Amino acid sequence: MGDSLKDARRIIDETDREIARLFEKRMEAVKTVAEYKKARGMLIFDPVREGEKIRHDAEFISDGALKEYYKRFLSETMKISREYQRRLLGGMNVAYSGIEGAFACIAADRLFPSASKKPYPDFAGAYGAAVNGECDVCVLPLENSSAGEVGQVTDLLFSGPLFINGTFELAVTHDLIGLPGATVGDITTVVSHPQALRQCGDYIRRHGFKEEAFENTALAAKYVADKGDIHTAAIASGRSARLYGLKVLCDSVNTEQANTTRFAVLSLNDNRECSSRHGAHFALMFTVKNEAGALARALNIIGYHGFNLRTLRSRPVKELLWQYCFYAEAEGDIYGADGMNMIEEMGVCCDRIKVLGSFERLIPGKEDM
Repeated sequence: MGDSLKDARRIIDETDREIARLFEKRMEAVKTVAEYKKARGMLIFDPVREGEKIRHDAEFISDGALKEYYKRFLSETMKISREYQRRLLGGMNVAYSGIEGAFACIAADRLFPSASKKPYPDFAGAYGAAVNGECDVCVLPLENSSAGEVGQVTDLLFSGPLFINGTFELAVTHDLIGLPGATVGDITTVVSHPQALRQCGDYIRRHGFKEEAFENTALAAKYVADKGDIHTAAIASGRSARLYGLKVLCDSVNTEQANTTRFAVLSLNDNRECSSRHGAHFALMFTVKNEAGALARALNIIGYHGFNLRTLRSRPVKELLWQYCFYAEAEGDIYGADGMNMIEEMGVCCDRIKVLGSFERLIPGKEDM
């Protein structure tokens, strides 16, 4: 019995040394994963992939009595890996347009709570920060459920080098905020971003307010605080009111109560890793040749290769009078054989085609908060 115990302890010691060696090897790989995610603005916690991996790896255990223990072992190992990734990503820099309190800042906070958020005065500034390496990624609005696309961002996507690596939907509630002591009856002028003004158009017209456009909602709130005029209010978030010592005069003034802005995480690196996953989408922009039926042919090619087109909109090409580019989003693997064949065939009827990346809808969980 004594020799059996001694042998068992020897095996455990040898196994633990091997586990330690393999643990270091695994964490080196985790470091590579963290660097990949940092370069593309990907969330650390991917519950779908982790669940699939645990179920798959548990099949390596032949002893049924040990299988559930091994699943718990894997789950704890992955938790440790996520903690290590958060430590590694602590130096991540995320650009957004506006100042603290802007909805883009709120989106960046939700997606990357441990990262350093850096404000820029406009969309081009935030985009440029990710291009020139000042920041790892930028978070910019793509479209709003009631006001439509953000045209300036679409233009940047067409002209610049960044890829869409993920999208995030943020429920947006606009409040009318003013100086402490002010009432709605005191207000004659409202200031905000043009998109926010459009999203609250019914409320503004009903009260006969004069409108003034600002680069973003949080800057508008700061302007109201700095100006100190009881007759001027901003349309912005309740968070902006708290940040700049203002008061919510009327909440939820947006016309559509289910008001949502879809943000994109953009970086210099494309996210081919997710392109073959179920639920992956891709975006591309293209211009068609000046020929009858060219646009119809381009759309037919997309459909022929089995891609379900979800979004299609046009934008004027600034440098070419009366010429338009088209922004499209579809489901599927743009980097697979069908996607590559589709791009090649579209060259017959398109002057320019630009793949903007493959991405998934990002849903931060408690692990990411």
